[in-house]
Order: sequence, then structure tokens, then C-alpha cells
Amino acid sequence: MTFRRYLVLFGVSVFAATGDSLLSRGMKQIGGVSIHHLQSIILMVLNPTVALGIVFLLAFFACYMTSLSWADLTYVLPATSVSYILLTLLAKFYLHETISVSRWCGVLLISAGVGFVTQGPALTHKPRHAESTECLAGTVSPRTQS
Repeated sequence: MTFRRYLVLFGVSVFAATGDSLLSRGMKQIGGVSIHHLQSIILMVLNPTVALGIVFLLAFFACYMTSLSWADLTYVLPATSVSYILLTLLAKFYLHETISVSRWCGVLLISAGVGFVTQGPALTHKPRHAESTECLAGTVSPRTQS
């Protein structure tokens, strides 16, 4: 893994946690919103905290798509779940939420799981027999073209 790829995974984690925290804070500022009042749903986007949260979540999505372009989902999703740790810390210190012991334990278990997953390869390679299956399906392998 290159430094850039670690940076993209870091971006996924930071942008997701920050975007979710900002969105939560903005929605608490707005108060209850009903799905039956379309105008109020449109107006909530004008709240600066909600708008900034959306920007961070768009950055998360861009980083997430980038990471999926070079690694398997089974690697990217657990590797970026470090955002749960960051999100819990933001909820505690930025949103002033009470975090129970069981939630802290859950975050620690997720962190341990991340450690196990990152020990494997980022990208699984096709087995050798997959190439012959593609040839049978009508796709010609570059080695057999003349």
C-alpha cells in the first residue's frame, strides 16, 4: 500500500465521522422535521452546519469510491471502520453525548477486528481458472490473440 492509498482510507474515516457529526448537530439545531413537509426538508439544507456536513459526506463518498477502485470491499469497509472510533470521540466531546460502557466496548471490539482485517491483502486476485472461464464465455484472453 502506498502513502496515497493510506491517505484516501484516512480521508474516508475522517470525512465520514466529521460529516455525520456535523449533520447530527445541524439536525438537532433544526429540530423535528416531517417527511410530509417537503419545504422544511429543502430548507434544512440551508442550515450551515447541515450544509457543511453534506460537503464532508460528499468528500467521504469520493474517497470511498476511489478506495473501492483499487481494493476489495471486504478490505475497504473494515479498514475505514476506524471512523467508528473517531465518531464516538466526536459524539463525546463535540456533541456532548453520553457514551455507555457497552458502546465503548463495542468500539474496542471493532478496532480489534480492523486489526485482523488489515493483515490480509487489499486486493484479492482472480484464481487461475477464472481466465479459462472467461475464454469459455466468449472473451478472448490477450495471450491467445494473434
